[in-house]
Amino acid sequence: MNHNELWKTVLGEIEVQISRPNFLTWLKNSELIQKDEKEGIALVALPNNFAKEWVKNRYHKIILGSLRNVDSSIKQVNYTVVSHTTPQPTIKKKEVVRGLELVDEKANPISELSINQKTNLNPKYSFDTYIVGSSNELAFAAIQAIINDVGKKYNPLFIYGGVGLGKTHLLQAAGNEVTKKYDGKVRVLYTTSEKFINDVVWSVRNKRMDDMKKKYRDIDMLIVDDIQFIGGKPATELEFFYTFNALYENNKQIIISSDRSPAAIPTLEERLRSRFEGGMIADISYPDYEMRLAILKTKAQNQNKIIDDWVLEYIASKVQRNIREVEGVLNKVIFYEDYKKQKVDQRKLEEIINETIQISPKNISAQDIIKTVAEFYEISQADLTNRGRKQEVVEPRQIAMFLLRDILKLSYPHIGEKLGKRDHTTVIHACEKITKELTQNPNLNQKIMLIKEKMFKTC
Repeated sequence: MNHNELWKTVLGEIEVQISRPNFLTWLKNSELIQKDEKEGIALVALPNNFAKEWVKNRYHKIILGSLRNVDSSIKQVNYTVVSHTTPQPTIKKKEVVRGLELVDEKANPISELSINQKTNLNPKYSFDTYIVGSSNELAFAAIQAIINDVGKKYNPLFIYGGVGLGKTHLLQAAGNEVTKKYDGKVRVLYTTSEKFINDVVWSVRNKRMDDMKKKYRDIDMLIVDDIQFIGGKPATELEFFYTFNALYENNKQIIISSDRSPAAIPTLEERLRSRFEGGMIADISYPDYEMRLAILKTKAQNQNKIIDDWVLEYIASKVQRNIREVEGVLNKVIFYEDYKKQKVDQRKLEEIINETIQISPKNISAQDIIKTVAEFYEISQADLTNRGRKQEVVEPRQIAMFLLRDILKLSYPHIGEKLGKRDHTTVIHACEKITKELTQNPNLNQKIMLIKEKMFKTC
């Protein structure tokens, strides 16, 4: 695998971790120009100093992690500026509206982008490469019903599930299928909540709210990814509320995704929550062994790679948390076999898996757990650790107690001391309550898995 192939694989991983507009703006024109095999240093080129500083400050951790997922020999990433001065064909300068912002068509030719500029859909997402199993069959069935009867069934459809479980793939595939099935006559728009927030800010600042309304209301199907991020942003929530009502009252289809159910988004306005809950809610849970194995076989086939069955079966049995990690291990195996020109053995495979999933709690502290739980519920750490008895803090505090016991094996008195100097019997009750509910409450189980994912990723 040469530098271009390696960087293309890395960009594929990064693309699903950040918003599409940010990816196109900052990373689309980046290159991997050098890799020091001995020192494990990669050199990434950006087109100008501003892009270099922005990427270095904002995306370094993601870039390093994605590079290491593909090539574990890389220990460090440096950045440089390479300005390509190859003469370009003369293009008449013309301002065009892309999204809501006016851009110079000469500087960013639309023809360079694979994303459909009208729908924001990526053509690489299709149902041909989407694997259906017990974990996502309800969400998939609801999407299929919508495609056959847009705006009349399951409106709105709210799909929720943890990170890396294929929500974006399903939503974008739905949009692409509707566009194809109805030959573009059903107008589809896909957006992320981040893009919606940016559009609201831009429209208010430039007094262009009419453009905002036209863009988001003059369509037949609105698909919004990661809606949880609009919570706590009053202007954005208000505009989305009006947009939602305008579409819903005209029988336009609305599909929304989130990493948690509407009831579990603490800062979401009640009127929005009630509208989300008024349609159909479908969850995507963690894939079972058979589904993980099917995904691995499909991904290998799509890349025209022959991977031994025992390797795929071993990955499927060991990597259980999300699809993205399953794909990350597979990509690393493919890179190893291409680079070394030899088949991976079990020892190397275990090393790749351990490097990729990084779920060891050895670096997790009690403070990390308290901080992550507080951030997840969007409350202060003081709310968890003081003596207050506010109702909205009861569940977060009990979950923090459970995780301190489950992950760090702390004693009940020690946990009680850290969380408001509570008696050890209170901690025992909390841990037993959460343990029991985990077997009966899928929503609670989903919350705890999301908290763990967030913690293992950042600590």
